[in-house]
Amino acid sequence: MSKTISIDGQAVAFSDGQTIMDAALAAGIYIPHLCHNPEFKPHGSCKLCTVKVNGRNVASCTMPAVEGQEVLSDTGELNAERLVLTQMLFVEGNHLCPGCEKSGNCQLQAVAYYLGMMSPHFNHFYPQREVDASHPDVLLDRNRCIYCELCVRASRDVDGKSVFGLSGRGIGTTLVVNSTSGRLGDTSIAATDKAMQVCPTGALLVKRRGFAVPIGDRIYDHLSIKDHLSIKEVQTGGDHE
Repeated sequence: MSKTISIDGQAVAFSDGQTIMDAALAAGIYIPHLCHNPEFKPHGSCKLCTVKVNGRNVASCTMPAVEGQEVLSDTGELNAERLVLTQMLFVEGNHLCPGCEKSGNCQLQAVAYYLGMMSPHFNHFYPQREVDASHPDVLLDRNRCIYCELCVRASRDVDGKSVFGLSGRGIGTTLVVNSTSGRLGDTSIAATDKAMQVCPTGALLVKRRGFAVPIGDRIYDHLSIKDHLSIKEVQTGGDHE
């Protein structure tokens, strides 16, 4: 007999070693997240996937699924907290969606739509951040970075290059490039690297592909992030890109 947990009243089967997020995604249940990717070890930094388990708030991407857990995720209280976190991500960076070539394919934007974000609510910080266009095929726009560390993990764990890292704390955090000059042009990163495929925003872009798919025909122009992930789970049987 398979083990189960309850997510918002729905019985969800899980296997030993799976987290609550793993079990939810396999069952086609969407829990908002940005720093989580099933291909990498989770670290629960974005906090969007926080759920309530038996009365306690936990990060669903790091909490192991345990028989009998009563998980609440899609509640007004939790979604209100997720909305605040998302608004803070917008004002701490320089996310100008109408001028961003990732618009329509951006997970940050899609999460904002899902949570019903109508305005940033908070005052913008407008931080001064650098754009690195030194590489012939890759652009790094730090204005759009949300410090999810997916590129850090992908470059280190999959590409074996460790091109990226984080430096600083709080509003002074920055995505750094590990080269003597600190520029992408002096690294071995390639447009085909895994690090280039996992950025949830438009911080890392492959040059000369910006508008290959017109705005209006992109992933989240017609599909919510909840529905897109559910369809992808069905198509891949839980194996993500």
